[in-house]
Amino acid sequence: MSTSQKVVVVTGASQGIGAELVKAFRERDYRVVATARSIKPSDDPDILTVVGDIGDPATARRAITEGVARFGRIDTLVNNAGIFIAKPFTKYTAEDYAAITGVNLSGFFYVTQLAIAEMEKNSSGHVVTITTSLTDHAISGVPSVLASLTKGGLNAATKSLAIEYAKSGIRANAVSPGIMKSPMHAPETHAALGALHPMGHMGEMSDIVNAVLYLESAPFVTGEILHVDGGQSAGH
Repeated sequence: MSTSQKVVVVTGASQGIGAELVKAFRERDYRVVATARSIKPSDDPDILTVVGDIGDPATARRAITEGVARFGRIDTLVNNAGIFIAKPFTKYTAEDYAAITGVNLSGFFYVTQLAIAEMEKNSSGHVVTITTSLTDHAISGVPSVLASLTKGGLNAATKSLAIEYAKSGIRANAVSPGIMKSPMHAPETHAALGALHPMGHMGEMSDIVNAVLYLESAPFVTGEILHVDGGQSAGH
């Protein structure tokens, strides 16, 4: 088995931005470990699929250990898996809190810790985390405290990781999206959701993919929170 090809782990890889990231990295000849609750096996020998909840430490462990066993290395991790539930703050339930923190925080923690331990062996690596511009600029009418609590924490953790591992050859960055056209949003909602952005329209999934690929190809960029949000974080 050749271990010269780079290997990327993508969480939340079964649909939407995650599935597009898998395609984009394969087009660049990366081997891919793709994990999600409902991901299906791939016919591509350079894609390893791992079924499970990324908030479960066992899933994170399988994604990294099986990835290393199959491909020999881990170069990049894209923390794409995330849950967003818009509710008035006082209406969130204990189940909502557990679900959101489980995926957004625990999912990030377990897989990132294991991935960085592998990256350290090669003194090289890159962690990219998908967050949200709501952490910088809350929107009236879009209640999002738990998104801000979790994704805001990930922005801060990204900067902390970037500094901790700067001299180890490992970079950490984040992409902070606005509202993107994805299976999550029905077409009839697009006009209203687009109007929440200063540019007047929603983003495309390709905008996020291109941002991740830019960060992947930018060796002097670390600790960056790259906003891809149609101007939301700048103001309204």
